[in-house]
Amino acid sequence: MDHYHFIAERFQNTIETITLSVDELAAPLAEAADCMVKSLLDDRKIVCCGSGVDAALAQLFSGYLLDRLHVDRPALPAMALGAELAGLTAIAGSNGFDDIFSRQLQALGQPGDVLLCINTARGEAGLLRAVEAARERNMTVVALTNNRGEALASVLSRQDIILRVNAPDRARCLEVQTMAIHCLCELIDNQLFGAYEENDA
Repeated sequence: MDHYHFIAERFQNTIETITLSVDELAAPLAEAADCMVKSLLDDRKIVCCGSGVDAALAQLFSGYLLDRLHVDRPALPAMALGAELAGLTAIAGSNGFDDIFSRQLQALGQPGDVLLCINTARGEAGLLRAVEAARERNMTVVALTNNRGEALASVLSRQDIILRVNAPDRARCLEVQTMAIHCLCELIDNQLFGAYEENDA
């Protein structure tokens, strides 16, 4: 069976979604990067969270900051909530899964930190409670969400930043959000350590 047309259509859908996302995401991406750089320069950290596949994106982002994306540079303080299994299951067993992020933020969040909430599906109670906990800790929230994430958008304050991806389905949303994460990491690196050139790698 020839699958070429199926594969080509998926690639084309992704290209179109990415192209249409540039104008909508450019300004908030720059604003989010500036916010994160300020936090890092103030000796604060970036805390990330997401459920399911979104948790993998949160770990991708924190992993890039802790290590690097392109070129060697000092490690940057970042952590993905929910990555530590013993703590996660302990919280879920005592309080339920809706508190797995907020409980950790109550212990680890500090004023000036930035919370990156990632959501490709419908808004989840766990993320909403994480935003509430971040607010109690005087943290800024950056929400990387989709065009159905109204619940998450509704709890953001004026100081928070929303990166809304308009995509026809979750797969395309994940692809654009992965690009957004790469852009954030590069913008942060460029501001803190200078512009990256391909021949530097």
